[in-house]
Amino acid sequence: MTVKSKADIERMRLAGKVVADTLDMLKSIAKVGVTTLELDRAAEEFIRSKGAIPSFLNYNGYPNSICASVNSQVVHGIPGAYKLKDGDILSVDVGAVLDG
Repeated sequence: MTVKSKADIERMRLAGKVVADTLDMLKSIAKVGVTTLELDRAAEEFIRSKGAIPSFLNYNGYPNSICASVNSQVVHGIPGAYKLKDGDILSVDVGAVLDG
């Protein structure tokens, strides 16, 4: 078991804030006609603008910065050309590394 120090926990909190802010930003741009790949690119740009890096990108070869699952996709959908439609249910997973 690894016990986190107060400094470790604070760094994790700050990285979590980047993730929360990224999700808020994505919520504002996830509209009918936007592709899941456009959401991915926006998330990467936003995360990097905060001085962080997307933790999913290149993790075990994963090609994107977020996971975007639409409707019946269970989890870990790979962003692509799919354009959001009215009534779609979108689930987004985001991770960020900030200062290690």
